[in-house]
Amino acid sequence: MNLQQFLLIAIGMVFIQNFILSKFLGLCPFLGVSHEVKPAISMGIAVIFVMTFSSIITWLIYRYILIRFDLVYLRTIFFILVIATFVQLTEMVIQKVNLALHKALGIYLPLITTNCAVLGVTFLNIDSFFVNAKPVAGSFLYSVSQGFFAGLGFSLVLLLMASIRERLDLCDTPESLKGVPIAFITASIMSLAFMGFSGFRF
Repeated sequence: MNLQQFLLIAIGMVFIQNFILSKFLGLCPFLGVSHEVKPAISMGIAVIFVMTFSSIITWLIYRYILIRFDLVYLRTIFFILVIATFVQLTEMVIQKVNLALHKALGIYLPLITTNCAVLGVTFLNIDSFFVNAKPVAGSFLYSVSQGFFAGLGFSLVLLLMASIRERLDLCDTPESLKGVPIAFITASIMSLAFMGFSGFRF
């Protein structure tokens, strides 16, 4: 366990292996909530929360239940249940604290349950920090940090996209490109820009 590994995880998850722009996971909430900055920030915070705590719980379940009782083949079901639980918890908290925000997020908040980016980070943690069903040194902390920074990368791209789309609404965009087409073009250009970070060497 060392600082360089945490730095690699942070830069990798936010810039190089960003779940939206590199792995193309979680596009549904990405396109659905990126119309305005405020809902985008709130969705980003919710995703960070769910990814981080899902990483914690799924690591513990995998390490102390699935491996011990030879139930590794059930990890997808267990992980989905964990993610669904945290999404429901997050939704209830937002609904209690800020009803207007809950309405603004609409259907996209429950969709975190089926957000493949959240499920993807839990699988990435297992594949990266377990070898032959045994955790590598510092596996738990690496998994938690990877979940957090994956959520941070997701939030960063969501915020950037929302800022761009707010400005695009003020532009004279051709009718045939308004809405989803211009959003996909913008996301493609952002993806190309983020590819420049893949040249980082440590």
